[in-house]
Amino acid sequence: MADNLRRLTNTSSFSVLQDKLESWHKDYHVISCDQNLNRCCELIELTSKIQGQLFAILNLTATEGGHYAGVDTLKMRLLPWLGTCFSMARPSVTDDTIFCSNRLADAQNELDETKSKSATTLLATEDEILQLKADLRSALEQVEIYKRKLDALDDYERQIRLLRDEVSYLSTEKAMLQERLVRSRSPSPLPRLSRSSSPMRSESPTRAQLTNSSRHARLVSRFSDLYAVERLEAQTLLRRYISDLEMVQKIIFIAVVESFKTAKLAYRQFKLRVRKTLSPSHFGPESLEDAAVDYIVRNLDLYDVQASVNDVINAMNVNPRISFPPEVDFILISAMIRDTCRVAFAMQTLDPPLDLAFASDGELYNDIKYRRSYDSEFTAPLVLYHVWPALVEGDAVVVKGEAVTRRGALWSRSRSRSASPVRSRSLSPSRSLVSLYKA
Repeated sequence: MADNLRRLTNTSSFSVLQDKLESWHKDYHVISCDQNLNRCCELIELTSKIQGQLFAILNLTATEGGHYAGVDTLKMRLLPWLGTCFSMARPSVTDDTIFCSNRLADAQNELDETKSKSATTLLATEDEILQLKADLRSALEQVEIYKRKLDALDDYERQIRLLRDEVSYLSTEKAMLQERLVRSRSPSPLPRLSRSSSPMRSESPTRAQLTNSSRHARLVSRFSDLYAVERLEAQTLLRRYISDLEMVQKIIFIAVVESFKTAKLAYRQFKLRVRKTLSPSHFGPESLEDAAVDYIVRNLDLYDVQASVNDVINAMNVNPRISFPPEVDFILISAMIRDTCRVAFAMQTLDPPLDLAFASDGELYNDIKYRRSYDSEFTAPLVLYHVWPALVEGDAVVVKGEAVTRRGALWSRSRSRSASPVRSRSLSPSRSLVSLYKA
């Protein structure tokens, strides 16, 4: 026992333990967390070794005293100390464990409650989604029904207009026939009239002459619809590829002008063919010219509008005033061109016909022919470019066009012609046709 005590004294374990403890205290705020834990574990290991040596000395000392020596000391000091250590450690661990268990149970209950509420909410949401889908399908079906009814209503209105024209025409014919019958039964001789006076022509108007006013009003309204609907649709399509709004508006304006030019040419050619066809068999009170116009009015569906659309697109492809990216094809706006050609062709059957007013960039702004666009300079006297042409009947303006006015319009125009590179494409008619059929 004395040897063990000597070795414990010689090793200076307590002084080593004190040195390590002081060193750790000095470096605690400098070193890392892992290093602090290692220092603490090292001190615990050293303390355990010292305690092991002390318990060995305690055992040897108790053995030297005999069986009953030192019993009172062990009972009075060692055992109460050991019991106190274990009793102090036990309640703290138990309390923490119970507290954690309670927290865990509460968290589990909250989690179960949340799951239950989420499941209920999910079921309700799914039911709402199903109900909304059913309502959407029902609404779409109602929209389709209303569309069909609206289309049917438009057809009925169109048929009513045609029937009214027929009734008006037949009523006039009936009145003329009754007047002829009365004159033929009259005892007084009719005065002889020269052939140049053409009494039969004035007494027997054709269908085209009878419906001229109604067709005039309908075509003027359709021209306004082209500006309000088809123009905006074409502008939206072109803006996907061309960011410059000015160029887009110029393209649409040129398309309308070219459509009128092409439709007027097609009308003249079509009327020549009708005159040639009717000439050998024409016998009637109306002139051959009136008979040809009346035939065209009755058979507007014979107009080859697709050929005019192709001609308009080919003319636009070589127009030097238009610059556009290579991926843009004017077939994008073929629907607007087709409708404009049909309107322009039908306008040529009126008496007098309707046409577009002459327009030129840099011209003096005319308030009778145009209205200024929203982005114009309202004090500028010159037109920079046109957005929509004016519709005229002879020299009278029927529908105003739209123009953009800015100061320095002539200078801007000359600069754009001389300085800006304008790229045009020349497409063969076959390419345009192939592209159109693909579209």
